Amino acid sequence: MLSPVFLAHGSPFTIFEQSEFTAFLNQFGKENRPKAIVIFSAHFESEITTIAATDDVHEMEYDYYGFPPEFYQVQYPARGSNIVASIVEERLLERNIPVQRKYRGLDHGVFPIMRHAYPEADIPIVPVSVNAFLPAREQFAIGEALQGLETSGILVIGSGFLTHNFNEIDRNPDAAPRQWAVEFTDWIREKVLARDIESLVNYETLAPHAKRAVPRAEHFVPLLIALGSGTPGRESRVLHSGPIKHGSMSNLSFQF
Repeated sequence: MLSPVFLAHGSPFTIFEQSEFTAFLNQFGKENRPKAIVIFSAHFESEITTIAATDDVHEMEYDYYGFPPEFYQVQYPARGSNIVASIVEERLLERNIPVQRKYRGLDHGVFPIMRHAYPEADIPIVPVSVNAFLPAREQFAIGEALQGLETSGILVIGSGFLTHNFNEIDRNPDAAPRQWAVEFTDWIREKVLARDIESLVNYETLAPHAKRAVPRAEHFVPLLIALGSGTPGRESRVLHSGPIKHGSMSNLSFQF
């Protein structure tokens, strides 16, 4: 079952990491073999929903700074798919959602997790942008436009983080979880598993510590998009629930 998923993408360190989280990604890739992947990355932002369409091998976007040289030499030679890009474009236009094609390579919301899930880079990937400033209900509607792609073997992935506040990150990866991060993450888990869409699209006012957990929404909206793309009435489930790292960063991931 190629049900849509929300995956935490980790930091750039995920690229070379061998951990409980990367073991999960490896197992996920073995259990889910799509014909193509459509991925909404928190690191690909545009005011208009933008599809990075190509049939060629993707370029690399090393969108991070201050890392050792090997982090800028990583290659993930997956191809794109103009056919799948056209399907996504058509679906969005049918819902009167503005869309454009403009190429951009694979960023660190994409290639670190893909290297662990699909190390052979043999599955076409179509990156699609997010707009952090759209209302949550409109984010969900973008996902709704893509419902049923799984029946064609296309896996929809939202890549981000439930919490993403650089001012609250502890350098020690094993620092005790901050209470606000625990409470926010638990609330999101509860509402996702209950498929409580109304609460989730109003998370900014209903979720505990929402402004602290999501000071800017680019890492959160991939969850809403992936959730919207799931089949209505189907149960959501937790794919991975590792400990909160660095005091506030959760790798909690879902399938819808």
